Amino acid sequence: MNIAAYATWIAVFIVLVDSPPQAFPEGNNATSIAAMVIFLAAFVVKTLVRPSGPHWSDYPLLAVEGLATLALCVVWPRNMAPILAIVFIADCAMLMRAPMLITVGLAFNTALWFIAAVVWKMSHAWRFLLVYLGFQLFAALTAWYAKRAERTAAELQQTNAHLLATRSLLEESARDRERLRLARELHDVAGHKLTALKLNLTALERAGDAAVQPSIKVVSQLATELLDDIRGVVAQIRQHDGLDLRQALTQLIVPLPSPRIHLTVADDARVDSVAQAETLLRVVQEGLTNIVRHAHADNAWIDLRREGDMVRLSIRDDGRGIMPLREGFGLQGMRERLDAVGGTLDVLPASGGGVALAITAPIS
Repeated sequence: MNIAAYATWIAVFIVLVDSPPQAFPEGNNATSIAAMVIFLAAFVVKTLVRPSGPHWSDYPLLAVEGLATLALCVVWPRNMAPILAIVFIADCAMLMRAPMLITVGLAFNTALWFIAAVVWKMSHAWRFLLVYLGFQLFAALTAWYAKRAERTAAELQQTNAHLLATRSLLEESARDRERLRLARELHDVAGHKLTALKLNLTALERAGDAAVQPSIKVVSQLATELLDDIRGVVAQIRQHDGLDLRQALTQLIVPLPSPRIHLTVADDARVDSVAQAETLLRVVQEGLTNIVRHAHADNAWIDLRREGDMVRLSIRDDGRGIMPLREGFGLQGMRERLDAVGGTLDVLPASGGGVALAITAPIS
């Protein structure tokens, strides 16, 4: 849609430059070109220079676009001038909700009608305006559907990321259960039979022929060593170092184009159960959602590390943090999840601006 807006601006600008001097009330097109350049500058700043995502600076820039369009209509009384109004209304539709968009559209088109009736002295200004209203409505609906499709695609990406992260946790848990099953099988089956073999060899050694005593001792020694080896393998397999959250967190942040996320996960930052891992994962998910929706940050940092028998999770951003922060359902849900596993959540101002979430949870 930005490409279409640039193409429209270029088309209007070419017609403006090629218009004869008598087409302008002051006899030259300098003022009209200035209005066109101001419109383009506001559009470029809003779409390219500003931080990604909605920002408070969008609305003053939209006001500049609208005023530049009306000024162009005043100094260039030709039917090409109001074409920029279509771009302006489509731009508003990308950022504004329906009530605000309708209010701005009515006010803008009232000013446009006044210019056509008073400045251009058109006898039927409303007919002229009706044509452009149809184009504006079409552009606004197109922009609205594009915005909704973009939002839906982003939600689908996040949902897919959540599913991949959850699958990663389940795979890690399944591998852990498989290790425990193998350990039990080795201990219960092989260990039991080796123990029985050793007992029988001991009985043979006591009652057997003196000629076979050395061989029986060797076999008995090998059985003892094999039993000790199996017990060592079982102990190693059963050794549980916790669920690794690195892969799950990485899959969670991949689909987010902004802000730029810096992830740090210590090697020993693991938890014992899937429920604890799921809680930390959902807390990170909700924290990132709040940053994307409200912080308008350029960067976010996620740090997970172990301290004693606790894991510490930090989520912070460099956005526009307003303290004290009014807690909504998102933060309340995070607190409830952490309470269920014995964890805590503190909301603090981040150094350099933004908000920091300090989370602790027990490892086991």
